[in-house]
Order: sequence, then structure tokens, then C-alpha cells
Amino acid sequence: MIEPDTIKLLRECDAGIKMGISSIDDVLGHVRNAELCRELTVCKNRHQVLGTELRGQLNCFGDRGKDPSSLTRQMSRMKTGAKLMMHDSDHTVADLMTDGCNMGVKSLNRYLNQYKAADEQAKHTAKKLIQLEQSLSQNLQRFL
Repeated sequence: MIEPDTIKLLRECDAGIKMGISSIDDVLGHVRNAELCRELTVCKNRHQVLGTELRGQLNCFGDRGKDPSSLTRQMSRMKTGAKLMMHDSDHTVADLMTDGCNMGVKSLNRYLNQYKAADEQAKHTAKKLIQLEQSLSQNLQRFL
């Protein structure tokens, strides 16, 4: 049956989008470089647009989506806070965000493989999110 895999994949994408937006919000106040700020803001906006699209798909199934786990969120905030406390710089922000993008891409690819029966629209949404994460990671390389 396609529907359970579709919903599960969309939920994981929803959690990933929310985690990405939250992570960007956590670091934006530390950014000094205008170009880095622009990259992060554009990516956040793209995540928000994709999130709206994704929640529309979930609504078709009567599903409310998924938030990132509180443990994952807390661990991310602790790591971000500790690294920025030791070295508050654009380099550190770019490093943290690159690590987050790489973890997101890895997780999303795992979910694509795990939920093979998901419909093509859900898979396409997951691939769009992967592309967003890869693009941000690549765009941040010049700030490392």
C-alpha cells in the first residue's frame, strides 16, 4: 500500500524542514557578513515555501505532520551554543550549518530508501528538500 509510506516520508520531510528553519533562526543573530546572512535567509524562505507545499500534501491525507524530536532539537541548540560561545564567527556559523545540511541530506536519502512505496509527489518533495540542503551546503563553502 502506498499511503503509509507516503505519509511517513512526508512527515520526515516536515520534521527536516522545521529543523532546518529552526537551525537557521538559531544562528542568524550571530552572522556578521551580509552575504552569509542573505544565503541563510533565502534558504530559510525556500524551506518555508516547501514546508507550506508539503503540509498541503499531508492535509490531503488528514495528517498534521511531524515536529523534530525534542532531544534532537535540544542537542542541536547545545552544540550551536557551545561552538558559538567558543568562537563566535561567520566561519563557525557556516561550519555548523554545513554539518546540519549534510546530516539532513543523509537522513532524507535514508528515508527515501526506507519508504520506497511512497508516491512520486512525496518522493519529488523529498528530493527538492535534498537539493535545498545540498545547495546551501555548497553556497556556504566560501565562508568556511
